[in-house]
Amino acid sequence: MLRGVDDAGNEEHVVIWVERKAGALWAVGRALNPERRNSHEPRPDDYIFEGFELADTLEQANAALEDDLTVSEGDGRSEQCRPFTRAEVLKPLEAWFFGR
Repeated sequence: MLRGVDDAGNEEHVVIWVERKAGALWAVGRALNPERRNSHEPRPDDYIFEGFELADTLEQANAALEDDLTVSEGDGRSEQCRPFTRAEVLKPLEAWFFGR
């Protein structure tokens, strides 16, 4: 999650995530202020990428993260976020699949 400011100067939260969807599909989502929503479920327009290759997914997720970090920096915020990695994304999937 990144903290930034909107056009009116109010604090906003940006959440970017990677998920595995049905049909062996990877997805990257991005939501603004999800804590203010009535539901925790992502909206269809929250998804900024869907594809079958993990490498492409990580590239898109990290590009979105970098874009938001650049905007945050321009707003005078110095957010620190690590890029998404293959190991980080595969760990929960392997735990679910192999039961460990």
